[in-house]
Amino acid sequence: MSSDVSGNAARDFIEFVVKNIVDAPDEVEVTMSVDDLGVLITLKVAQADMGKIIGKAGQTAKSLRVLLRMMGAKNDARFNLKIVEPDGTVR
Repeated sequence: MSSDVSGNAARDFIEFVVKNIVDAPDEVEVTMSVDDLGVLITLKVAQADMGKIIGKAGQTAKSLRVLLRMMGAKNDARFNLKIVEPDGTVR
């Protein structure tokens, strides 16, 4: 299976899961890019929803990455998830 087709499935999967977790599903933005390292899925959510996506001690984000890694192993592809901090976020 090509990484483009499996990448689209992975992107759709992340979008579906995240939209069902957050309070503002209309602000969820999932993009995908393919390079020589594999497929990079970039996730943007509303600032108020960042805590839900990261989870306690990063467990939700880690779980999403594990599921992507399993999808990649099944499709002989490498998937990475990048969560982008919303503008105006203060650490």
